[in-house]
Amino acid sequence: MRLEPYRHVLTRPGVLPLVLVALLARVPATAVGITLTLHVVGDLHRGYGAAGLVGALSTIGMALGSPALGRLVDRRGLRPMLLLTTVASAVFWAVAPELPYQVLLPVAFVGGALTLPVFSVVRQSLAALVPEEHRRAAFSIDSMSVELSFMVGPALAVIVLTTTSATITMWAVGVALTLAGLGLYGFNPPTRSDEERAAGRPAERHRVLSPRLVTVLVAIAGATFVFAGTDVGIVAILRTAHQLNWTGMVFIAWGAYSILGGFVYGALPRPWPTFVIMVLVGLCTMPVGLATNWQWLSLLMAPAGFLCAPVIASSSDAVSRLVPASVRGEAMGWHGSALTTGTSLGAPVVGFVLDRYGPVWAFALAGAVGAVVALLAILVTRRRPDAPADAPAAEPEAIAVGAGGTP
Repeated sequence: MRLEPYRHVLTRPGVLPLVLVALLARVPATAVGITLTLHVVGDLHRGYGAAGLVGALSTIGMALGSPALGRLVDRRGLRPMLLLTTVASAVFWAVAPELPYQVLLPVAFVGGALTLPVFSVVRQSLAALVPEEHRRAAFSIDSMSVELSFMVGPALAVIVLTTTSATITMWAVGVALTLAGLGLYGFNPPTRSDEERAAGRPAERHRVLSPRLVTVLVAIAGATFVFAGTDVGIVAILRTAHQLNWTGMVFIAWGAYSILGGFVYGALPRPWPTFVIMVLVGLCTMPVGLATNWQWLSLLMAPAGFLCAPVIASSSDAVSRLVPASVRGEAMGWHGSALTTGTSLGAPVVGFVLDRYGPVWAFALAGAVGAVVALLAILVTRRRPDAPADAPAAEPEAIAVGAGGTP
């Protein structure tokens, strides 16, 4: 392993402040899923499938809204988008705790479509601040930052919820997201490099969704299907074992494994194959459902957890290379859509299986779906290695087999 890539990234102007701002801004965003789940299960007295449906509608809204918000950034700049989404997020979390379940469903969809896209904004800014040869390390740092946020956000949400109420927790999430939006508005990170801004806007709009980019997006959706299933499954296992108070500790362990994997991935001289990592994530997730207490759960999650951050980092790097700067915001929006699409499908499907068949079959299903989707992506990549005419050149096999160090 080499540490030079991290030094090159963190010493570039604007990168370290962006990483620190992103870390703080993402904490409330990572608490959204578990807060909604426990609100529906605890306060509204519904099952995990019903809780997953609320999360699914919210993330479907995010999936539909994210590319449009990214396009808004490409055309109008970052601040108009931040103003719109910050206000919308504040309104949603102010009213959501008081809504009955039937009304919460459509409101969650609208709130999701206009949610603050912290993750996409940060990745777009990193792509603008860091040259291509150092982006793998940059996105590894980003993925580790995400995991640090996940270690704090869900655990903090559980602590606040168990010591106060779900309503206060939801209001706290809303206040924190509003402050995050205002902080990003004030910081106003760049979305294009100086060279890209000097080149101006192209006369014609480039195509965003090339076949190769679509393949990457589908594969990452399969991976986040696994992550969402794991998220819901952790709560179910601990609730069944009457160890819900250990939820925060288990999430911290999951995040720690991922941070270690992200650090190793970014420091390697050659990248791990993106789609192969996704296959391994699915296979390693399948036995997690055998856990019966928080200790075994933390142990069985280690192999899959180690691969989580590399999946996100490598897919972010691939997306940033497959499109020109003029449409990078929309492309990162589609990347965010892929992430949330997998989540929107994984939460209700795995929740449905949890309600009827228990954790063993739920984790087996989640892992199998992720592995099969990634295997299909490998086959498609090998059959269609041609690059789209309007995208920057890249090694097509790198995504599947790790060639050339360029996913």
